[in-house]
Amino acid sequence: NVVNVNTQGGLYGNALQAAAFKRTEPIAQLLLDRGADVNAQDVNAQGGLYMNALQAAALNGTKPIVRLLLERGADVNAQGGRYANALLAAKALRHESIVQLLLTHGA
Repeated sequence: NVVNVNTQGGLYGNALQAAAFKRTEPIAQLLLDRGADVNAQDVNAQGGLYMNALQAAALNGTKPIVRLLLERGADVNAQGGRYANALLAAKALRHESIVQLLLTHGA
C-alpha cells in the first residue's frame, strides 16, 4: 500500500503540520524522510492558526522541529494563517529563542 504523506485535510491540514503542532519530532523527521513537502500550505487555513508546519512549530515553541524544518528548506517568510508568518507566531507567544533562530535564517 502507498500512502501520500502530503495529503491535505483534517484539523491540522496535513501530517507534517500535525507533527509540528503536536511536538513529535520523530514523526516530523520520518515524514520529511518519506517526502513530505516542508512548505506545504494548509489550503483551508486562510484564517486559521497557522498556514504551514514551520508556523505550527513556531507557535508551539518547538525549537528542534523549527530547526529541522529550516534545515530541510522551509520558507521562513511564508505568509498566511492567524499570525501571518512563523516569526510573528513565535513573537506573539514570546518564544524568544525561536524568534532568534528565525531571524538568523532570514525572517
